[in-house]
Amino acid sequence: MAKKSWIEKRDCEKSFKIKIIEKKFADIPIGSKMLIASPPIINEYIQNIPYGTTIDLTTMRNDLAKAYQADKTCPVTTGIFLRVVAEAAYHEIQLGKSTEEVTPFWRIVHPDMKIATKLACGKTFLQKQRTLENIK
Repeated sequence: MAKKSWIEKRDCEKSFKIKIIEKKFADIPIGSKMLIASPPIINEYIQNIPYGTTIDLTTMRNDLAKAYQADKTCPVTTGIFLRVVAEAAYHEIQLGKSTEEVTPFWRIVHPDMKIATKLACGKTFLQKQRTLENIK
């Protein structure tokens, strides 16, 4: 079976889950309701970040938790799904789409973030897009 592309992973049918945390996990206390989002949820959130605006991961995690009646959003799966969304969008650019037609992941991925070093687009692409939108 062929490996799924970033685009297929992003556009999956996966829904979200809410888990009750039984032991402290990252910044999430015991007994909290933790949202495990999905690539489509992360993708939709980023698509709604206005041009020229940046949002940090903590804000996105808090916004999503609130939207899905949870206390927190899982930091680990959020990072994984953010990479899926970013790689899929960058792949679409490589296939000929303009930056206006893809999910603007550079509005949430700062070039100094750990995830930036893993992305196929590289830090230079992120810096260029952020500069074009006047994002610091």
